[in-house]
Amino acid sequence: MDTPVIVAIVVAALVVIALLVVLSRRKAAKSKEVRRGQAEEHRNLAQAAQLEADHRAAEAEERAARARKDQLAAEQQALDAERAREEAANLHDKADRLDPDKGRRR
Repeated sequence: MDTPVIVAIVVAALVVIALLVVLSRRKAAKSKEVRRGQAEEHRNLAQAAQLEADHRAAEAEERAARARKDQLAAEQQALDAERAREEAANLHDKADRLDPDKGRRR
């Protein structure tokens, strides 16, 4: 083989190798860009899910606060009712003590 043919083969091989390297780097860069896009999409979905979770938690806390308020109001109402019963019982007792005919009634 002639020297120029060998040089041409070596140069052609180097060009093919360089072309493969360039194409490989472009493919890797494109792959990275696709993964970056996917990562961004997942971050956006995660943020939306977090906002929804925060909203639901706030609603639950609000509902729990209303329930505690209602429970306290119910307890206060029960205490008021018990005081009213005691007052009514005391008034009945006082009426019975004051009534001169109490012992004679049937």
